[in-house]
This record gives sequence, structure tokens and C-alpha cells, in this order.
Amino acid sequence: MTFSVAITGRPNVGKSTLFNRIVGKRLALVDDQPGVTRDRRMGDGKIGDIKFKIIDTAGLEDAVSTSLEGRMRDQTEQAILEAEVTLFLIDARAGVTPLDQSFATMLRRAGKPVILVANKVEGRQGDAGFYDAYSMGFGEPVAISAEHGEGMVDLRDAIVEAVGEDIAFNEQRAVEDAELLDDEIDPNSEEWPNMEDDLDDEIEPEYDNTKPLSICVVGRPNAGKSTFINQMVGQDRLLTGPEAGITRDSISVDWEWQGRLIKLFDTAGMRRKARVQEKLEKLSVADALRAIQFAEIVVIVFDATIPFEKQDLHIVDLVAREGRAPVLAFNKWDLIKDKQAVLKDLHEKTERLLPQLRGLRTVTLSGQTGKGLDRLMEAIIETDKIWNSRVSTSRLNRWLDEVQSYHPPPAVAGRRIRFKYITQAKTRPPTFVAQCTRPEGLPASYERYLLNELRATFKLPGVPLRLYLRKGDNPYGNRKRNTSK
Repeated sequence: MTFSVAITGRPNVGKSTLFNRIVGKRLALVDDQPGVTRDRRMGDGKIGDIKFKIIDTAGLEDAVSTSLEGRMRDQTEQAILEAEVTLFLIDARAGVTPLDQSFATMLRRAGKPVILVANKVEGRQGDAGFYDAYSMGFGEPVAISAEHGEGMVDLRDAIVEAVGEDIAFNEQRAVEDAELLDDEIDPNSEEWPNMEDDLDDEIEPEYDNTKPLSICVVGRPNAGKSTFINQMVGQDRLLTGPEAGITRDSISVDWEWQGRLIKLFDTAGMRRKARVQEKLEKLSVADALRAIQFAEIVVIVFDATIPFEKQDLHIVDLVAREGRAPVLAFNKWDLIKDKQAVLKDLHEKTERLLPQLRGLRTVTLSGQTGKGLDRLMEAIIETDKIWNSRVSTSRLNRWLDEVQSYHPPPAVAGRRIRFKYITQAKTRPPTFVAQCTRPEGLPASYERYLLNELRATFKLPGVPLRLYLRKGDNPYGNRKRNTSK
């Protein structure tokens, strides 16, 4: 097994900057404002020839355990206990502060190896603070600049010495992240399926229920996203509380459900764009949008006490336009008194307000008690099956003949539009390509008719469907007219 390293220190000493440097990506939000990081974030780190799990933590602060800062500190202490070695960062330009000394005592009590790291040593301003760090009692500090990548070789050597070469150079590695989703299709690309091929023997593949699944959880602030993820994984992995907007980064949590590997992504609450003014909140929302783009299933969490706010509908529409597979989760169901009446109203509003996702799966649950989480996972698996489903070309073309005979395409400028062929170009989401005459003249209403019929006939409820129209080649288009008589 690979070893893990936790990064700790007081706020604004550069922990998230060092985390991003070690993982080689801008995963953690970084800002001059202290206290940006709140949850502990894990990533795959690498320095030179050693690989390990790296944990970014919230800044250590003196606070009562019931406050937000106190709960953040509890998360950091948990990360220290889980890690084999701790990187204790101080700001070399500010020197050793009383708060640094206080947390040095806490780290000694934990009994884990500690590497003292003096950050921000670029230039000569950090010299005094670097030498002052010797007074901490952790031996020689490692001088680095996380922003500029200086001192990383020395940090690598210190980590190897702390954990030992046998552990540092272990060949076993953690499981790689789920592979990226297929790229979007360019309607103007020449790399379309050959529509003249005989694909009648095409086999519709079975669903692979052993493949790792990526699930992103989104919603408005204070909808209870982090609370119900904690219930799913069975531990207080994410920071929760009554305050709105606690989550800032998109935090990934590894989990296993019925033997299947699941990667859960908790995201920051998404408010209306007009209300997002602060730079930090803009970064948090952008991070949530990236999480949606790389997820497979997106669970949109509604507050059941105030469902279907305008922002809720915007979020669902955003997920559909990105082509992800959505599932609605009405949280805080334990607070609803007349459950039957409210449930009937929720179903009616779902069908009426979200017609673009007809058959969208909805689940009521309580993040506090955990009731309904099994039904949510069942809905997620069923939606993923549909999102990955493929329809054979022979079935599609028999269907096309039937729908054309029942409801022919309209005439444009006195000429009837005729469909010749249809095939499924890709899955995730199900995407179809149809060949017809004059596709630019086909009304949007007829496209909706085709999509609705596809959804109903081949049982594709609740996921985005895409239909691209392509004009067939005219075999006589390049022939010159004979004008001689």
C-alpha cells in the first residue's frame, strides 16, 4: 500500500499551494484570504521518484469545538491521525508565531513523524524566519517555495527519511481515477459512423456493473449535500453545520457500494450568478462546474421544504446541457409532515417544470437519518444503465420507418423532407445521427417529436438525448449539366 502525507499549519501559510504543486494540478482553491480550505482534500502526490497520497487540510486555529473553526480543526486532527507523516508548514517571512508553537505541541502529542517546512523562502525576506524555525524542536527545517517550486528535492529527501526507503519506494500504487468521458461530438466532423455500412448484426452490449462510478453532488447552498454524503460513507468525512456555504472546494470521497467502487464529489452550493460577487465564491462555483463536466451521474439535491426554486431549475438544465445523467434527491424529508400530499406535488412539478428530461428519477431522503439512501443508489444505477445504453442500428431504422409513416416530416418550400437512415453514434449520453434531405429546414418541433419517440420506444427516460442531422450525399451533385442540343 502507498503511504499518505498530511499538510498542516495555521491559515494562509501556503498549504493548498504546496498541495497543488505536489499533485501537479490546480485541484485546491488558492486565495490570499486566510481560511479558504475547510475540508480535507486527498490527491495523488509525486515528488521525483516517490509517489504517495497527499492530504490538504484546513488551517489550524484556536476555537471551541462547536464553532465552524473548531469543526475544521477536528477534520485536520483526523487527517494527522490517518497519515504516516505530517508536513508542518510555517511562513518563513512571518517567522514562528505563538499559534505555530501551540500546534507544534499538538503534533508532538499525536506521536507521528513531523517534517518542519519553512515556506515562502524566496528572496532574503524569509531568512530570519527560517533560522527561527530551529526553535520549534523538530530538527532542521526544509526550506521551500511552494509557489515557485524551490526546495522540492530537499522535501523529497526528508519524506523518504521519515517513512523509510522500504515504504517510500513501494511498487504498489493506489487505484487510478476513472477514465475520462468520451469527447463531445462535432456535428461538422468527418469522423462520423459510415451510414452505408450494414450494421443489422450489431449487438447491444450489456451493462457493466463492476466498473467504477463517478457521482457528483450539486445543489443550492445549505441543501444538505455534505450531510448525506457523510451518511453514505458512514463517517464524518466532510465538514457540515447549520451555516450556509461551508463547502468551498469540490472534495472527492472514495466509497464502495455492494462491491462497486464509487467516487463521490461534494461541491460548493451554487447560487444565482447575480448574487455571486466575491472572488472566492466565483472560484468555488467554477470548481463545481468542472466537477459536473467530469462526472458520470449528477445528483441534484433539492431542499424538500423549499423545492423548485428558480436556481434549482437552472442547475438541472445545466446538468442536462452538459450531457450528464441527472437524479433528483429531495433532502430533509424528515421535516415534511404531510408526506403524501407533498410527494404528489413534487412529482407533478417535476414533470411540468422539467419536460426536457421526461421520466427523470426522483428520490426522497433524509441526510440526517440516512433514510432513502439505498433507494437513491438504486436510482443512480438505473440511470447510469440508461445513460450507457446502446440501440442497434436495425432497430433504429425500423423505428424510423414507423414514425415517418405515422407522422411524416413537414414539407419545406413545397418539398417534403425525407429521412433515409439513423444510427447511434455514441453513448454517455445516447447520441443519434440521422441522415435526411434538407436538415436545415427541419422544424425544431419535429426534432422534439423524434426525441420523445426515441425516449418512449427504447425506454430512455430521465437522461439527455442528442440528435444530429446530416445531409446525405447527392450522387449527381458533381455531374455537369449537358447544355448542348
